Amino acid sequence: MIKILTYNVNGIRSAASKGLFDYLKKENPDIVCLQEIKATQEQADIESIEKLGYHHFWFSAIKKGYSGVAVFCKQKPVHVHYGCDHEEYDHEGRVIRVDFEKFSVISVYFPSGTSGDHRQEVKYRFLDYFYEYSKKLQKELNKLVICGDYNICHKPIDIHDPVGNKNNTGFLPEEREWMEKWFTHGFTDTFRKINQEPHQYTWWSFRANARANNKGWRIDYISVTDNLESAVLDARIVPDARHSDHCPMWVTLDV
Repeated sequence: MIKILTYNVNGIRSAASKGLFDYLKKENPDIVCLQEIKATQEQADIESIEKLGYHHFWFSAIKKGYSGVAVFCKQKPVHVHYGCDHEEYDHEGRVIRVDFEKFSVISVYFPSGTSGDHRQEVKYRFLDYFYEYSKKLQKELNKLVICGDYNICHKPIDIHDPVGNKNNTGFLPEEREWMEKWFTHGFTDTFRKINQEPHQYTWWSFRANARANNKGWRIDYISVTDNLESAVLDARIVPDARHSDHCPMWVTLDV
């Protein structure tokens, strides 16, 4: 049994200052997937990570203080693949993959689209590319766990105000259609396999006291290929962990 945790930390140095590593020590996941690290490996507290017993792998954006993903794992992987073989997205530090003998884990940070039409178009292109890229990986690697900030709410249950946000990026019809395609063509939403309750969110705006009022969005996911669906033992969102505007979620798998 392994425990995999995913977390958009909104800056690993900021999250570390709020107790991130104490939290990881308490939760003790076997694999940690981080997004929006906003730092290079040289800028992070490597000593604290290694004290927890993790091998660590980083894929930072070229632009300083922006984006970036990382994976920490107790077991050393047989291979690490940096990027998703696309220059634009790799410059932004969007994807890193670690391969083990029986399965592979990806940490991915989807573009958000919040800064205007141009970035929304980047997001749509990324969705198209990443879908095809993942399908190709399925043929090569068979069992995939894709963790990260997808920056999309799948269904009305996944957002506090579906009517008011119907025209906002992250809940646009085209984005939701992509998520539906994703989860009906080879991937399982691990959290919804376990938990069908409403008001379960992973991100809250800093504005209008949104987190205290639980006015959030579920935009972080751990997807597994359908051949791992039966291996899902548990999946949880942890809203009380407060090192970021997101919260972590984790899954336990019998692999």
